[in-house]
Amino acid sequence: MSIRPRASATAFFNCGTPFDYAGKKAREAQLEEQMAAPGFWNDQERSRAVVAELKSLRAILKPMEAAIKSADDLAAMVEIAREDPDFAAELPTEVERLDKLVEELELKGLLNGPHDACDALLTINARDGGTDANDWAEMLLRMYLAWAKDHGYETELLDRQDNEQAGINSATIAIRGPMAYGYLKGESGIHRLVRISPFNAEGKRQTSFAAVDVSPDLPDEIEVELREEDIVEQVYRASGPGGQHVNKTSSAVRLLHVPTGVTVSCQSERSQHQNRAMALKMLRARLARIEEEKREAEQAAKYKQMPKTGFGAQIRSYFLHPEQRVKDTRTGHMVGSFHSVLDGNIQDFLDAYLRWRASGNKN
Repeated sequence: MSIRPRASATAFFNCGTPFDYAGKKAREAQLEEQMAAPGFWNDQERSRAVVAELKSLRAILKPMEAAIKSADDLAAMVEIAREDPDFAAELPTEVERLDKLVEELELKGLLNGPHDACDALLTINARDGGTDANDWAEMLLRMYLAWAKDHGYETELLDRQDNEQAGINSATIAIRGPMAYGYLKGESGIHRLVRISPFNAEGKRQTSFAAVDVSPDLPDEIEVELREEDIVEQVYRASGPGGQHVNKTSSAVRLLHVPTGVTVSCQSERSQHQNRAMALKMLRARLARIEEEKREAEQAAKYKQMPKTGFGAQIRSYFLHPEQRVKDTRTGHMVGSFHSVLDGNIQDFLDAYLRWRASGNKN
């Protein structure tokens, strides 16, 4: 076993992508300086963006510093083990722990897209499959909310359109926390469910589809071209939670971006003005995601056999019949417990997608 000298542990993490410890520490200092400046908290939108970036940065720096300390401790342990053979028995466990820390850091290092540090806006729409598809869309909504809760993310329901029989027609949630968009952007696409339908009296097998779209919740300082003449606005009565006030007034807002056909809606706020502001934010996020997908497609064009990805492409199949399994069609990652996945245990799928992208998508 070869261990670098104590002084080289930090140097190893300064070697550049995906670590660049020195660069991240410098950025942390810059953000702390901005927060200490007079009047920083006067601009709530800007201050929230800075705080969010700092939180995301520290989510990487904390395990990185733990790995640096472990590497230094391991080097010291090797020196002691040379004099004490019994102590040497502890080294394999420490090496395994350090390897795991570095592997986790490498995954975090793959979150290097232009908007990966942003919060996420996640929309679910029921597709083919009738009432089963509406029920399936609601199951996916619960799955993402459970994942967010388990990982310490904050969530907010921005829009929910219930189906008259069961489930939902659509829903949009904000998921806020370190690298939320970076982790979740790979969830965009069609999710397919195969099961014995609880809505079919004959107990037949039913295939249902739901579409997931994930966009970055962009800070206001990031410019996205959005012209008022390209937007068609519709107001309607809110149908979801919110109390009697929102249900008696046309406070909900739906926006259609004519050039792209993108539609967003929001009914979570009490006033039409607030809902329109949030809907505009959602629209900016969707358009930014479209531009990001165009850049990704151009970069990936050289891989002629690359499977189709993104909104509108089938990315994952969930089976309850004839056997339980969940399989990602892009990465090949598979889990044998359907219910575990629906309880929010999707992190392995998210990690597998990051590795798949980093490998050049040449599976």
